[in-house]
Amino acid sequence: MTINCKGNLIDLSSPKIMGILNLTPDSFYDGGKYKNESEILSQVYMMLKSGATFIDIGAYSSRPNAKHITEEVELKRLLPIISIIIREFPEILISIDTFRSQVARQGIEAGAALINDISAGKLDNLMLETVAKLHVPYIMMHMKGTPQTMQQQATYENVIKDIIFYFSERISKAKALGIVDIIVDPGFGFAKTKEQSFEILKHLELFKILEKPFLSGVSRKSMIYKTLENSPKEALNGTTVLNTIALQKGTSILRVHDVKEAVECVKLLEQLKS
Repeated sequence: MTINCKGNLIDLSSPKIMGILNLTPDSFYDGGKYKNESEILSQVYMMLKSGATFIDIGAYSSRPNAKHITEEVELKRLLPIISIIIREFPEILISIDTFRSQVARQGIEAGAALINDISAGKLDNLMLETVAKLHVPYIMMHMKGTPQTMQQQATYENVIKDIIFYFSERISKAKALGIVDIIVDPGFGFAKTKEQSFEILKHLELFKILEKPFLSGVSRKSMIYKTLENSPKEALNGTTVLNTIALQKGTSILRVHDVKEAVECVKLLEQLKS
């Protein structure tokens, strides 16, 4: 199973790591951590050196109850950083974490390689059409509502069946528009309780029915630190445990804050398989 990123065929039969670079001041774990060009480039260098295949850059915080910002602010945060990173690392594969079609378009035009949309096109009616025109891989996540309202919408008849049905509809629409490379993300913690997130992880292999690679993003999330009664800063060990389970259940991409540890998970499980 491969995806085409800027002419490079990325083989997802061996799981890949997506490192997180948040440009927001209010993200739940690393908000405001990178304050200047040097710190940003240093973090990107460390993630690439540690084995990240993709770097996911987000300029709009999607944590529960995050402050809404305008498209202009998102672009102002995002575009200069893309230029700086690509100048330093010309071969880098950047993912743009946005639900806005114009941010997606300008991000790709600035040199990014794929789009990561928390809303699967539901928060911007032009997103799917835009991605189709850009001919880039598209990560579609399951979420209900918006980051500001999603935690009040964590109700399901059957969380697994409901999400699979959601993806079936979104994949069909994306394919009809000509989007070829589609990755699905069940959206741990997005409009889901802690218990619902663990239910998804428990049955994660069922998403293979969609016949698309899937991404898992549990890194330092509340499902971990609320269960362990600690904090996001103390949730690395828990993240590693859940990442390992996600890989065993068929995850193709791990989206993480801590690349080195995630790469080690992949290496050890690959050795076990061999």
